[in-house]
Amino acid sequence: MAGSRLPRQLFLQGMAAVFMFAFASLYTQIPGLYGPEGILPARRTLRPQGKGRWQQLWETPTLLWEAPLLGLDTAQGLELLSLLGTLLALGALLLPQLRHLLTYLLLWAAYLSACQVGQVFLYFQWDSLLLETGFLAVLVAPLRQPPHHKQAPQGRVAGPSPHEGLPFWLVRWLLFRLMFASGVVKLTSRCPAWWGLTALTYHYETQCLPTPASWFAHHLPIWLHKLCVVATFLIEIAVPPLFFAPVRRLRLAAFYSQVLLQVLIIITGNYNFFNLLTLVLTTALLDDAHLPAKLGNSRRSRTPTSWPKALLAMLSLLLELAVYGLLAYGMVHYFGLEVDWEQHTVHSKTTFTFHQFSQWLKTVTLPTMWLGAASLAWELLTALWRWTQVQGWLQKFCAAVQLSIFGTATVALFMISLVPYSYMEPSTHGSLWTGAHRLFGAVEHLQLANSYGLFRRMTGLGGRPEVVLEGSYDGHHWTEIEFMYKPGNVSRPPPIVTPHQPRLDWQMWFAALGPHTHSPWFTSLVLRLLQGKEPVIRLIQNHASGYPFHKQPPTYVRAQRYKYWFSQPGEQGQWWRRQWVEEFFPPVSLGDPTLDMLLRQFGLQDKSPPRARSSSNTLTQALHWVRKQLSPLEAPTILWGLLLTVAGIRVMQALLGPWSPPLAREEKHRPAPREDTASKQAASAPNDSSGSQTPRRKK
Repeated sequence: MAGSRLPRQLFLQGMAAVFMFAFASLYTQIPGLYGPEGILPARRTLRPQGKGRWQQLWETPTLLWEAPLLGLDTAQGLELLSLLGTLLALGALLLPQLRHLLTYLLLWAAYLSACQVGQVFLYFQWDSLLLETGFLAVLVAPLRQPPHHKQAPQGRVAGPSPHEGLPFWLVRWLLFRLMFASGVVKLTSRCPAWWGLTALTYHYETQCLPTPASWFAHHLPIWLHKLCVVATFLIEIAVPPLFFAPVRRLRLAAFYSQVLLQVLIIITGNYNFFNLLTLVLTTALLDDAHLPAKLGNSRRSRTPTSWPKALLAMLSLLLELAVYGLLAYGMVHYFGLEVDWEQHTVHSKTTFTFHQFSQWLKTVTLPTMWLGAASLAWELLTALWRWTQVQGWLQKFCAAVQLSIFGTATVALFMISLVPYSYMEPSTHGSLWTGAHRLFGAVEHLQLANSYGLFRRMTGLGGRPEVVLEGSYDGHHWTEIEFMYKPGNVSRPPPIVTPHQPRLDWQMWFAALGPHTHSPWFTSLVLRLLQGKEPVIRLIQNHASGYPFHKQPPTYVRAQRYKYWFSQPGEQGQWWRRQWVEEFFPPVSLGDPTLDMLLRQFGLQDKSPPRARSSSNTLTQALHWVRKQLSPLEAPTILWGLLLTVAGIRVMQALLGPWSPPLAREEKHRPAPREDTASKQAASAPNDSSGSQTPRRKK
């Protein structure tokens, strides 16, 4: 396997971009979600229990415990963390010197701190995935940036540290767990839409925040939808074991299949930074030989191939063809694919039963764990071999210490991850080594390993449920309160908000799936609208003109449940059709006994007013000034502005070229050594298998 220096750099840059989007998106919503006048004030989540400082920090790991020392309340501390996280991630994205272990440790700690007070609005799978991947980025990031202008002693080209590939292997293992589990749970859930291969005939219409492309995808032929479901099962269940294939082209084929799936999801749905994060994970399937070399010569000279290498290449090709044939046969056999040449369609159906699939899952779950263990063992042996090649006793001792630390951490994280991975198969979960369960239990609150299962069940099979809020001054004439992003007005096209996640809009989608009592925060939302709290109103409409009660809060608020469907082709000026179903939340006003009872039942009443903090604090004034400057902008505009800023700076860097110090410029203009001397030096240098990973210094 070729080196992974360039993929690791790409991974770290991608993680910086995802952290930047996540922090910036969260920052724009903090006052309305967690402020003193927000839906779920963050100050309620951090109450000292009389425990020691370090015990309190371990049980609830958040830096926001220290916010009072800065004269900030919890929400202001969260704003400060989000701003610093955005700036630090932006710096790591632009400056290679900041892609350091400490930088990613701070980013991970800041996001973990936010999740501890985020409550239901930060309980999404991609938040857990970002925390787990962020911790892996801490291990992948270098302890120090290698000096590009220095050459290794004795004319050797500096190679990678022996331990560098171990943490990066965990990224590949995480990608496998994410995709394989996401495919398996679609079938273990017994969802009739997935088993009937009709899930995509509902998905584009019923997902949380569709895009304009979702409307067009929804109206594709049914046979194509079913074929795409078959392809989804292939990519998520059959392809992930190829992440550990010994044949490089199989790993690259797996990479491109995952990229294709994520790109299609990005086009047809607003899933914030989740798909971008998954794309970042796929970098673990790449190697230096596949990525264009940024330094040195990208073309490698062709050397005559010996017959053992030619035989090995032929066997690899045969294995590759056998795998492709097996995948094609499996698709045709297990999903009954038949081509109808007369009608130009492909018929498909599931040919296996739930019992058969359950038995298959019970059979393969443990072997997939052993597959991961075998792949990890190979990485450990490779790292050990690289350590034996280190020259010098001091360098060898330092490399041995690093290899011991990172090797132990890699094995421990692998053992911990087996516990949540085995949740999808109960019998395998129960037979796991008890030591793995103890390790997982000790660090579970840090979210170092999580279980995943995206799109487990398809909702809205009879129409997309949607909650519509209404306000009134007299209780007779009602006006709808339209959100910026979620469906409401049937004439408004679906927006494009990626990579922003409007967390209130997302929770409104979940609330519509059941009664309002299953979403206690909804009662608090109604209360804030009756009170006319501006931070909450900005979550619904960023500009006052778009909110119908911006001059005076409504006297009454209620909510209705509708069912929405995409409009049919030919219906001019309409994207949706809708039908009233039932009342979701009864009409209430301030002081209404029903409202007070619900607030008491859910523990949402303000028992004590927030502590007044001095607004003369310099840090508080700075936070207020930044908020005032950014508040007129919508969140997607801010995130796209950050993206354009990064792109503009990168273009300028590419046009201007890397800056070189005067000494380097003098060396560049020195006469080159004679060809025979250069060839002798090259011949005398020992052969280093890692030499292609780090370009030679220019003379």
